[in-house]
Amino acid sequence: MHFLNDPSKPIRFVYFDLDDTLLDHRAAEQAALADVKAAFPDVFAHVPLSTLHQAYHTINIELWEQYQQGAIDRPRLIHARFARLIKALNLRHITPEALNACYMERYRQHWRWIPGAREAFLTIARHLPVGILTNGFANVQRAKLERFPELRQHTRALIISEEIGVAKPHPKLFAHATRAAETEPSAILYIGDSFTSDVQGARHAGWQAAWFVPNGSPSLPEGVFVFSSWPELLRRLDIDKQLPQ
Repeated sequence: MHFLNDPSKPIRFVYFDLDDTLLDHRAAEQAALADVKAAFPDVFAHVPLSTLHQAYHTINIELWEQYQQGAIDRPRLIHARFARLIKALNLRHITPEALNACYMERYRQHWRWIPGAREAFLTIARHLPVGILTNGFANVQRAKLERFPELRQHTRALIISEEIGVAKPHPKLFAHATRAAETEPSAILYIGDSFTSDVQGARHAGWQAAWFVPNGSPSLPEGVFVFSSWPELLRRLDIDKQLPQ
């Protein structure tokens, strides 16, 4: 048996978040933006890379929050994030469509595992059934699983918010994931990096939660295990240290 906090609640199924938990979305985003800047040198001549990173990230986060709340749809998000970037940085002679096409093509080239995540995922998957519960566009998230076949091979349940029609932390999404796991809620562990989407969503669904915080030491929410490196989580779950090759 594997436990996180309470020995009376053994874990029987583990869901993972995908972006910035298993895969390093933020690093891929920043690398892709650097490629976009290099692809359009005249457009971005007056814009430092750090300014581009910060402006895009701020705009994109705000729009994703609106998208997850159902306030905007996917086409609006895709157009608006680069339209707002053009306005914010006073870019000329470029369209949102051109920037988006370049960004998405380059973003796919920079997908990588979070350090230690592959080994931890495979180790946990040897001991417990695992699934992935993720927000994001379905075609992009499925492409990530194709890029990393170990994820696809071991995932018993794949829940992508766009395919369900609601996003984390909506209770309907967690209820759907509970049914897919065929496990009582208290026996499900969710591992993710977002306190609002992952930790609070899981706890409200009656799941256990492990909050991945690689940088910083947040206050510890009651009943939530906070970890900054994957070996910490494996030790807490009392899973053997023999990692897969």
